[in-house]
Amino acid sequence: MKYTAAIVTVSDKGSVGQREDKSGPAIRKMLEDSYDVKEIIIVPDEIDIIAGTIQDLIDIKAVDLVVTTGGTGVAKRDVTPEATKAVLEKELPGFSELIRMESYKVTPAAIISRGLCGIRRESVIINLPGSPKAATECLGFVLSALPHTLEKLKGDMSDCGSV
Repeated sequence: MKYTAAIVTVSDKGSVGQREDKSGPAIRKMLEDSYDVKEIIIVPDEIDIIAGTIQDLIDIKAVDLVVTTGGTGVAKRDVTPEATKAVLEKELPGFSELIRMESYKVTPAAIISRGLCGIRRESVIINLPGSPKAATECLGFVLSALPHTLEKLKGDMSDCGSV
């Protein structure tokens, strides 16, 4: 089964056409062999807009995987984790911890990332940094765990004792 995915690029400048989105297409390229990538959406750094977009993608469009890029740092306009937290039903702290731990091996600045990962309904949400290099590196750290996670969310009960 090929799961569906959508990418949400969070960027004030990108949302008004002042900056080209390079992270969204880079993430699409990583996902497109294994996922049916439905769309890349660019939104401003606004909690309500980010949360509403994620919620719409999952609740209305039934996307299995929502990957956000951007807005995970400590700048005043970085609010992606707050928006994500507003729509999560469960967190996946292991995903977020692994992303930060492995990223730290690449750059010590990775410890300021506040990105969250979690579940809403039967879908996974992953917050990634905004640069194409960091976004693809970070997604690469958790990519192999996604199919199993989605299988379990959708009701596969085999191997439940091993997690």
